[in-house]
Amino acid sequence: MTINWQEEVAKVKDDYLNDLYTLLRIPSYREDDKATEEVPLGPGPKAALDAFLAMVDRDGFTSKNVANMAGRFEFGQGDEILGIIGHLDVVPVDDSWETDPFEPTLIDGKLYARGVSDDKGPMLAAYYALKIIRDLDLPVSKKVHFIVGTDEESEWKGLTRYLETEPLPDFGFSPDAEFPIINGEKGMYSITLKFPALEGAIESFESGIRENMVPGDADAVIKGFDLEDVQAAAEEFQAKQPVSLTVEASADNKIHLHLHGRVSHGAFPEAGENAATYLALFLKNLSSDLEGNSYISFIANLLHQDFKGQKTGIDHHDEVMGDLSLNPGVFGAKDGQQFVTLNIRFPQGQSFEQLDKSFSQLGDQFGFAQETGTSNKVPHYVPGDDPLVETLLEVYEEHTGMEGHEVVIGGGTYGRLMERGVAFGAEFPDEVSTMHEPNEVQRVDRLLLTMAIYADAIYRLIK
Repeated sequence: MTINWQEEVAKVKDDYLNDLYTLLRIPSYREDDKATEEVPLGPGPKAALDAFLAMVDRDGFTSKNVANMAGRFEFGQGDEILGIIGHLDVVPVDDSWETDPFEPTLIDGKLYARGVSDDKGPMLAAYYALKIIRDLDLPVSKKVHFIVGTDEESEWKGLTRYLETEPLPDFGFSPDAEFPIINGEKGMYSITLKFPALEGAIESFESGIRENMVPGDADAVIKGFDLEDVQAAAEEFQAKQPVSLTVEASADNKIHLHLHGRVSHGAFPEAGENAATYLALFLKNLSSDLEGNSYISFIANLLHQDFKGQKTGIDHHDEVMGDLSLNPGVFGAKDGQQFVTLNIRFPQGQSFEQLDKSFSQLGDQFGFAQETGTSNKVPHYVPGDDPLVETLLEVYEEHTGMEGHEVVIGGGTYGRLMERGVAFGAEFPDEVSTMHEPNEVQRVDRLLLTMAIYADAIYRLIK
């Protein structure tokens, strides 16, 4: 039986887009300050979960809500379970958007909205792909667990809670990354460095929303400086750097500095312009007092543009997985201390223990304490000759005419939850990634092509 997957996708295009718009309109970023027993990750993730599970029930599947943090439905019969694991949460937004990030905007065939590529667009394309298989009444020999989480962009509490009571699929993919495939993911290591409280000429220093985002804005308040001197220094600094810096005086003779850089995904820190490290660099060069501040000097001297961790001595290279990447993501004050949280993606051949030791030695040298993250993950790799990888690449090549090959990334996806798990789509090699960035965008025709690829791939894996 030959199936024209493109024709089947065309039949559900309007329904898919209507459902996608519904999900995209929900600001489903995690908000711990609004969490309750009913909405454990905040109201947005719960609203998105409710909306998606309502679609599942509407379409004749039977949904399961797990602790208001994750969801699932099942399809097919068999001893083996294929897992398709996506997520409904998104990263927060800033004021750099040219459109309303939570009102989907279609311009020249391109859909702009937070979550359109990460991960609501691809996740829903995979859902509709499975629905096509069901509606065609195709014979299958395996069971499918379609699973959604609601805090993939932070600590994975939803899927952690899910796996306490629900089975882990035997193999599968997450529709949440890039084509042709992601069969290797670097390890993830988060650490917070705690310095003494700021004093003297610098009163505050803050930047960043999430550790897995390159911060696009940073703010500092300083005192004891001449406003005109600071303005002149800022103009000279801007002329040499790819960032903008504004200087304003407050009524109490303090000076407020705001630096605007460029946001990007924390897995690719070199793609952004880290506002916090640039601001520290400016402050360090402004006066000897600021240069002598251990917090500011550490950021400016060891973290600024140290994308591979070479200045901190944690750099590592693996022939398969490539280089370690380092993103300083969040800066601020808490409990009487000034802190910076680092998001590190490391290749195989390196360990949590090695990283802990390196930062312990740095702490002795630069006077900071350290606290490691609670959701650190080891590197993950599925060999290229695994039948799962071979099947997915074969489908990708047939539908696109593009070469399929193995890829390792610094980003972390739900695919790594399964021993034989990968990420599959949905950004294409000829596209510029806008995940985690302002003006996140995806072409509608590419989303529909993705749905056809998913339908064909899922059917080959379970028929």
